[in-house]
Amino acid sequence: MDGGSFTFHDLAPGEESFRDSVLNGLSGEPKSLPCKFFYDSRGAELFERITRVPEYYLTRAEIAILEEEAGAIAAHIGPHARLIELGSGALRKVRILLSALDRPAAYVPVDISRDQLRAAGEQLAGDFPDLPVVAVCADYTRPFTLPPLPGRAGKRVGFFPGSTIGNFEPEGVVAFLKHCAQLLGPGGEIVIGADLKKDPAILNAAYNDAAGTNAAFNLNLLGRINRELDGDLRIDRFAHVAFYEPGQGRVELYVKSLTEQSATIAGRRFHFARDELIHTENSYKYAVPEFRALAARAGFRYVDAWTDRAELFSVYYFAVAR
Repeated sequence: MDGGSFTFHDLAPGEESFRDSVLNGLSGEPKSLPCKFFYDSRGAELFERITRVPEYYLTRAEIAILEEEAGAIAAHIGPHARLIELGSGALRKVRILLSALDRPAAYVPVDISRDQLRAAGEQLAGDFPDLPVVAVCADYTRPFTLPPLPGRAGKRVGFFPGSTIGNFEPEGVVAFLKHCAQLLGPGGEIVIGADLKKDPAILNAAYNDAAGTNAAFNLNLLGRINRELDGDLRIDRFAHVAFYEPGQGRVELYVKSLTEQSATIAGRRFHFARDELIHTENSYKYAVPEFRALAARAGFRYVDAWTDRAELFSVYYFAVAR
């Protein structure tokens, strides 16, 4: 296609890891399924729908911050940067930032969803004809090595929007950010989106939208198990459960078995009790001082932060402390 250069590096995050994670998670007590496997092609499509439902404020609030503060963020980043987006998804938000940057040397989207990454990366390369796009298919939650990147003069800058950081346990945030510091290297910097603590009614509505899009997204994980692991789960016998737990400062997501039942997955039989909960995700919410403290423990120096006008969401700018 016409436009900028596009290269694709597949580090082969394997399907076997999905199988092992599902079997191990459903064998545990209590049962759980890892949220990173939400994003097959169907899951990615459903999540894009979630970002547009009225109750789900997170995406709109973060986009408002990026649009209003793009110039300030770009000034921190400076010219000739290599921008590395972890969990790049559909590449909606990064376009705001790329349009404001001064002659970026490269854009590096990293995602586990292979098909979406390739399609979105190729489209972005066509829309930014002067920008080399180096897509990397990898599990960004684990250490990985970047391929050689264009440009020598600019620093590496991470971009991690969307409040995905909230899916890690707090100690996991520190470990993940340490990995980011190693990936970005000396002089590296990072832009991170994180959800703020707020009225529980707003949070509960955001994860239980009236149209049922959150429910479809959560239950799609069972559909993926059926499609990819030869499962026979009766999805109509499970329900979406999500609620804010103020003591932990997090929204908790589960799939609940509506009846006593059994299912076969990858040749193994699993039993589910009536009302049994299968944990699928936590989404932590942080006050600004809380999140700054976690980043400091991971070796990052605070540079700047912004919130939307309603103070629903926050975007942070940190630098690797060397």
